Amino acid sequence: MVAAARPQRQMVRLRGRSYVAFVFVPTVPIQDWLQEIDATIARSPGFFVGRPVVVDLSSVDLSQSGISHLLTSLQDRSIRVLGIEGVEEARLTPAMPPLLSGGRHCMVEPSAPKKTATTKQPTSLLLENPVRSGQTVIFPDGDITILGSVGSGAEVVAGGSIHVYGALRGRAMAGVNGNTSARIYCQKIEAELLAIDGFYQTADDIDAALRGKPAQAWLQGNTMRITALN
Repeated sequence: MVAAARPQRQMVRLRGRSYVAFVFVPTVPIQDWLQEIDATIARSPGFFVGRPVVVDLSSVDLSQSGISHLLTSLQDRSIRVLGIEGVEEARLTPAMPPLLSGGRHCMVEPSAPKKTATTKQPTSLLLENPVRSGQTVIFPDGDITILGSVGSGAEVVAGGSIHVYGALRGRAMAGVNGNTSARIYCQKIEAELLAIDGFYQTADDIDAALRGKPAQAWLQGNTMRITALN
């Protein structure tokens, strides 16, 4: 009797990608706040075009119908709401944008005019300090080198390879722009997740014999390999 072939497990392919969203913090009376939005659109009609928006409701106390009216008012102004913060989930309906958490503050800079002179962009990023828990480092243009460690809950995202000269306890995603030759190196592997070009392994997938030792990760076809760093 021939045994049935065991089906291969299909791995879900993950990619790291970052977007900047505007965070709206409505104030009461809502109608006056919407008039300020209208004034911004009148001065610059394309200001919110193509921009995802998160609505932070922590400064107002709106009922479910009030939230629905606010979202409709923004939609009428062609403002796309990606998610909602600062409110109990019970006040949201399934038709509303999802409740979000864990967003990090960042500076939103206006677009600068393009320079005619060609400026050479850096292809590597050097960090002399550790990446602490909760921090995210994103450098899509090349390699990231970290002289310290990467804490648990931290995240490092690179277009090229990632070099960690200390312990790697958080998440490291290399080759996020399709660079299949990217690698991940660390002096002490204790990672929560490693990924290269979307192919990943979690902590449970990493060989226990490698834990706490120097290691490297690379792609072999569509499979990630993790071995000791000799």
